[in-house]
Amino acid sequence: MLESYKTKLVLFDLDGTLIDTAPDFLISLNNVLAKHGKEKIGLAQIRPHISEGSSKMIKFFFQIDYDHKNFEMFKNEFLSEYKLNLIKNSKLFDGMDDVIEFLDNNSIMYGIVTNKFHEYAEPIVESFSELKNIKILICPDHVSLSKPDPEGIILACKKLNIKAAETIYLGDHLNDLKAGISAETRVIGCLYGYSLDQNIISTVECPYVNSASEIISFID
Repeated sequence: MLESYKTKLVLFDLDGTLIDTAPDFLISLNNVLAKHGKEKIGLAQIRPHISEGSSKMIKFFFQIDYDHKNFEMFKNEFLSEYKLNLIKNSKLFDGMDDVIEFLDNNSIMYGIVTNKFHEYAEPIVESFSELKNIKILICPDHVSLSKPDPEGIILACKKLNIKAAETIYLGDHLNDLKAGISAETRVIGCLYGYSLDQNIISTVECPYVNSASEIISFID
């Protein structure tokens, strides 16, 4: 007999929380950097910038401002490259397959609320057979305001007819934590991801996990 859990829904951020997409971001950005005679970078350099979005990555790694004459060209080239490399080397974080199996075995629904646009997010999610039972994918295309606004999380709960109090939201960025708290879900910060550091931990009071495998112990 299945154990009964009061948690009915687990919602994940995508990049840096559910799936390690950094390797494919790296391939794409390095291709554009090399094309324009710039020095290639490594995984450790790109990881902290992934959750900030493509514009901030271009600004940082090309060392230009948003009003630079070539900014939009570099950004569009990067996005075109990324679309070609979406599912080459991205992978579930270590231990996440056990989390998904646990949710499936205990009939706990799960989904994704991300700031990644649908045209990029959907092919990535669909490439993982482990995520075949995902119930919902909410992207910026589906809401008027992205995280840290709670609209996406609230929409996911509403569509699945689950109360916020019965929901856990997991993320690796301050905006994820703010969105979950504002939506009145339980929130778990993922330290194995890309963006959380000691400064954030000291200001946001919630459970934190150092690996995906620890998530299961917080599902009650």
